[in-house]
Amino acid sequence: MKTTTKIKTLLVLAIATFFSNTTSAQDTPATNYDQGFRLGVGLNAGYAVNDPYKLALGADARLQYDLTKRYSLTLTTGFTNLFVSEADGSDLGFIPAKAGFKAFVWNDQFYLMGEAGAAFAVTNGYNKTSLLLAPSIGYATKYVDISLRYEHYSDFAKVNNDGTTGKGVGQAAVRLAYGFQL
Repeated sequence: MKTTTKIKTLLVLAIATFFSNTTSAQDTPATNYDQGFRLGVGLNAGYAVNDPYKLALGADARLQYDLTKRYSLTLTTGFTNLFVSEADGSDLGFIPAKAGFKAFVWNDQFYLMGEAGAAFAVTNGYNKTSLLLAPSIGYATKYVDISLRYEHYSDFAKVNNDGTTGKGVGQAAVRLAYGFQL
């Protein structure tokens, strides 16, 4: 056998060995984890960070599909009411519709989540739909879910510091929920 043929044969064997080792080193999913749906029902209380609103109260239902033990997709809806601070203003009640992604980052209990969707105003003559963005951080067990989140509604009216009106209302909220596997 020529020297170049031996070198080519050794090179092909080395490459084949390298690729066979890397393909067999892939992680296999846990066989005891059941992918599936969860349903959570929660109560929300928050503080609206823009005038004329102050207090925010609501309730929601969240459908969650677990992709893996650490990653989930979510769909959330419910009802939220932003209460005005002045007696002559009108409260803003709306139905949020959000899709999100939840990632457990520590001990399979602490998570980060981002949601995006729409908020459909339904009370006091409001006829507006707003983009809704909501990052959150939370703690979840088998049945309890507690989270802190900020929600921003880009198209709802606010009162600026100089008395003019603008767009973009936000709220910081706490959610306490009971969840279970379907």
